[in-house]
Amino acid sequence: MKPLNTISLNYTILLIFCAPNLFCLKAPANGTGEAALAAQSSDLGGTCKSMVESNGYGCEEHWVITKDGYVLNVLRIPLGRFVGCRKARNRPPVLLQHGMLLDARSWMLLPPKRSLPFNLADNGYDVWLVNSRGTEYSEGHTSLNNYDPAYWNWSWDELVAYDLPATFQYVYNQTGQKLHFVGHSQGTLMVMAAMSRDQLLNMLRSAALLCPIAYLRHTTSLLSRFITDNFIAEALHSLGLYKFDLNDLITMRTLKIICRIPSVDCSNMFTPYTGQNCCIKRSKTEIFLDHQPQPTAMKNVIHMCQMVRRGTLTMYDYNDCDENIKHYGQPTPPAYNMTCIPNDLPIFLSYGGADALSDVNDVKLLLDCLRHHDPGKIVVQCIESYAHADYLMAEKAKEDVYDPLIAFLNKLP
Repeated sequence: MKPLNTISLNYTILLIFCAPNLFCLKAPANGTGEAALAAQSSDLGGTCKSMVESNGYGCEEHWVITKDGYVLNVLRIPLGRFVGCRKARNRPPVLLQHGMLLDARSWMLLPPKRSLPFNLADNGYDVWLVNSRGTEYSEGHTSLNNYDPAYWNWSWDELVAYDLPATFQYVYNQTGQKLHFVGHSQGTLMVMAAMSRDQLLNMLRSAALLCPIAYLRHTTSLLSRFITDNFIAEALHSLGLYKFDLNDLITMRTLKIICRIPSVDCSNMFTPYTGQNCCIKRSKTEIFLDHQPQPTAMKNVIHMCQMVRRGTLTMYDYNDCDENIKHYGQPTPPAYNMTCIPNDLPIFLSYGGADALSDVNDVKLLLDCLRHHDPGKIVVQCIESYAHADYLMAEKAKEDVYDPLIAFLNKLP
């Protein structure tokens, strides 16, 4: 591992202020078990009221406990606004899984008439939105405090092995129906990795993959490349820093102040990380900064960096044969094989031509793995002008992405 030298560290600090999509670390709050769950419940009531109920929709909050003890918050929008002309029963469930450094609120940054969850609800779907472990409303654990290093000992492998099955099973039990799944970025990686190992298929009706992440070799994201090439996350992890958090209080306060100056346009603040988004208004950036970014585990960042460097799709590599054997029973981490995704599963896949994270060349590698997919069961959409954040905040995301996605779902049995 390359050392984190003084120049790299100083440059990193500079990047925090010049393009604040990198990272800072802060001490999280106390809380485990039922006490943490109660505290989170109190906090989340405000989110339901401010982002869902205030727009005329019902909102429920649910709590899901994973097999490894993480307490996940899941929001539910059970009905659309126009219940009188729609059946309230047997509405097909749709589970929305956000990406890395985001949470469920990332799906609701646009106005209700243009936001995916609300459009799904108005089109007769029972909408469920997950907050992944470590994010603001899913900080609880049955035995660990979230300042304990053990709390942050996970990568997206654990999201695949624990979080996704737990939320799928919970929604399936609540509704009695198979689920439609919609993922953005890391959310797509989670479900594809699960499907490649023949998991969740008995509860899955379809999968929508927005900005799909399977391979990262060709990513052109400047900040991702900087972190990867300089082994930043590995160095911090070796120093005992286990939480990766962009939401440093001073940094974010400074950024919010700057972005609210009338003469300053922060609509391009995502470019060093996501690529040049085409269609995000300044007002959406301000809304984003009110709720995002969210923390993740440093180990999760390291896992992503391994994917960038090696161009492979495997479980977390401990870079030690004995450790890999301890965890996997073999000296190298097992691979996730995308060709094992069932050929008859309905898939909607949409990617952007300007996306620096879900690069076109990497998406083509994924599509090559899906080349034997039943052509009647897969829809592939490329929007040349879109980058990574456009899929959540573009002014025309409804017309460009959400309407075709809902049309795809409506045609399924």
